[in-house]
Amino acid sequence: MTRKQARRRKQKKSVKLRMPVFRVTHIVAPLIAVAAVVATYLASASMLDRPIRSIEIIGPFQRVTALQIEEAISDELEDGFVSADLGDMQRHIVDLPWVDQATVARRWPSRLHITVTEQVPAAIWGERGLLNVRGELFVADARHIPAELPRLSGPGNRSAEVAQRYLDVRERLIPVGLDLRRVHLDPRGAWNMTLQNGVEVRLGRRDVDDRTELFLDIVADIITGRAAEIEYVDMRYSNGFTIGWNNGSRTPVADPEEGMTDMLASRGID
Repeated sequence: MTRKQARRRKQKKSVKLRMPVFRVTHIVAPLIAVAAVVATYLASASMLDRPIRSIEIIGPFQRVTALQIEEAISDELEDGFVSADLGDMQRHIVDLPWVDQATVARRWPSRLHITVTEQVPAAIWGERGLLNVRGELFVADARHIPAELPRLSGPGNRSAEVAQRYLDVRERLIPVGLDLRRVHLDPRGAWNMTLQNGVEVRLGRRDVDDRTELFLDIVADIITGRAAEIEYVDMRYSNGFTIGWNNGSRTPVADPEEGMTDMLASRGID
């Protein structure tokens, strides 16, 4: 009995673990297939990556020339038709002054197609800067300043805000026969506007939106009829506004709803 138990213990101790067996072909075959695909792709790309033979550039070319565009992407043109980085080309083109947007595309077998959109100046910023239609400063020191553009000014980081106020106010002035010439935001946050007819509108720093609405709803109609006699309109009051006339007199209006009739009558306005 004791011998049988000893024999069983010996048999248990002699048990060996078997490791799973992997066939080399199961690993090598997929690797060979992947390598073949990669090699085929690289070979095809190498065959297709011929030199760039021509460039087609489409755009208005009022401020930007085709030569400037070609020079901006000259380094990328040395790469092949397939390996050329179109994203880098696009960024270099957009970095040019007066370029707003650009697209670059491949045209088989060896041609690049480039479309360029120029910036449209919408306003003068400060002394010689130019803003586009989105209120973005795209030229800080322009050589030629279009005289017909409105002049906007203010802190450099608030150009978009000034441009937006200009657009919002102008949109509501045009139907009543008025237009904006200047909008200025000083470092303290006070707003001033000058109309095309020379009338100055002082909005100040506080309640600017409410004062602007009061000006557009009531005062703009007064200016339309008597612009030649008005020097300025001061909206910096909590309960009304004051009109400064060219003869030096001032007419305060404490209550626009009730005082308007008296004020118009005193000035001979029906």
